[in-house]
Amino acid sequence: MILTFITGASGQEARYRWDIGGGIGMSGYEGDANQGFIFSKPGFTATALARYNFDTRWSVRAQAQVMTLSGDTEAAGIVLPNAANYSFSSTTFDVGARAEFNFFPYGIGETYKRLRRWTPFVSAGLGLLMSSVESHTFTALSIPLGVGVRYKPAKRLNLALELTFAKTTGDHIDGPDLSDPFRIKSSFLKNTDWYSTLAVTLTYEFSERCTVCNRID
Repeated sequence: MILTFITGASGQEARYRWDIGGGIGMSGYEGDANQGFIFSKPGFTATALARYNFDTRWSVRAQAQVMTLSGDTEAAGIVLPNAANYSFSSTTFDVGARAEFNFFPYGIGETYKRLRRWTPFVSAGLGLLMSSVESHTFTALSIPLGVGVRYKPAKRLNLALELTFAKTTGDHIDGPDLSDPFRIKSSFLKNTDWYSTLAVTLTYEFSERCTVCNRID
């Protein structure tokens, strides 16, 4: 009896379950203090993430994100009651999970699967947001939707560019003094705040998938 362990067909590359890494980019806010271009007053964002890859198309990731957000009603051309002006700057944290779908089978090697080194992708999930404005802290749920493209420059590396729009279930990212300036009762579909990020991430893969064992008698 001869046991032959095959780690992959000739010229194939190993695949991995996990990748971890981080990213940086710019952030933006839309709400009562900015109702125009969401990146009109861009801030900074940084992210740490861990991803589990089910296959070449589906994955799920957990991430922690910090960002700076700001707005100015006068600069945005927004007229508040009594001709008031309002501006704010906040530090916002968001922790959550997202499911991801690759439009192409993504990876290197396994040519019979027609893998590609790059692919567009979409993501969606749920997060818990905490925003701090002038010593006031608020929490809310966030619902992020993302679209992007990822590229594999090397066997275990993944480079991605992603644009995310996230709706919050609260109206306090911009602080306590601008929760309802026009006396419009907040609901999930109106008078709530949004944030967006445009970020580049780099991750490294680890935890190789089990190799295949073929038995030849």
